[in-house]
Amino acid sequence: MNQLILEKLQEIEEQFQVKILYAVESGSRAWGFPSKDSDYDVRFIYVHRPDWYLSIDPQGIGEKRDVIEMPINDLLDISGWEITKALRLFRKSNPPLLEWLKSEIVYYEKYSFIENMKNLESDIFYPNASLHHYLNMAKSNYQSHLQGTTVKIKKYFYALRPVLACKWIEENQSIPPIDFDELLEAMVPEGELKKEILLLLDRKKAGVEIDLEEKISAIHDFLEVEIVRLEAYVRTLTEKPEDSTGKLNELFRDTLEEVWE
Repeated sequence: MNQLILEKLQEIEEQFQVKILYAVESGSRAWGFPSKDSDYDVRFIYVHRPDWYLSIDPQGIGEKRDVIEMPINDLLDISGWEITKALRLFRKSNPPLLEWLKSEIVYYEKYSFIENMKNLESDIFYPNASLHHYLNMAKSNYQSHLQGTTVKIKKYFYALRPVLACKWIEENQSIPPIDFDELLEAMVPEGELKKEILLLLDRKKAGVEIDLEEKISAIHDFLEVEIVRLEAYVRTLTEKPEDSTGKLNELFRDTLEEVWE
C-alpha cells in the first residue's frame, strides 16, 4: 500500500503542477485503533509555483482551489491542503491539521517546511480552539451513537479519544498525542474504566465485529461525567492567542524560495 500511495502522490504533483511537502495517515489508523477493514486516509500539504500566488485573485476563490481531493477507491482516500490554507488553519490551532503534524505514519516528507512548522507549535498553539473542537466531537458522537438501551459500541472510541484529548490539553496546555494508547496511559488511571477500555480496544484491533451491544457502564458513566465537567471548564477560558501572521508569512515565503529556488 505504501508504494501505491507514493505513486498516487507523484501523479498528483504531475497533474496539478505542485510540490508535496508532507503526506501522512490520518483517522483510525493514525489514532491506533483501526479495524481490519479500515480504509487508508492520506492527507498532505502542497505548494504551487510562485506565479500561482502572484495574481489578483486570492487562492481559494473561484478556480484557484486550495484543496486537492483524489478519492481512489473504497480502501484509499487521498486529499490535501494548499500551503497557505494549511498555515491559516495552523494559526487557528486547527486540531485536524495539528494531528497531521503528530501522525506517526508519515508517507512522504521533503524540504524543511514541516520541521519549521513544528518549531512554531508552542508559540502558536491556542488551547481554547482545540478544546472546543474535541469537546464538540465527543458530544456529537456521544449523543448520536451512545444513547438507548443498546449502543453502537465501537463508537465509544470516537467519544473517548476527544474526551481524553481535552483532558490532556486541560492538564498540560499542549497539543495532545495522536496515539490513543498514549492518551489512555497518560489520562486514565488503573482500574475498572481502563480495564474495560483495553478489553474493547483488543476486540476492535482483532477485527471482532462489534456494533450494537449493551452499554459498557464504566465507559458510559465516565463520558457522561467528563463531558459535563469539560463544558463547564471551557466556559471559564478567556485567553486570546497572539497574532502569529508575521511568522507564518515568513515561513510561507521561505518555503516558496526553498522549493522552487
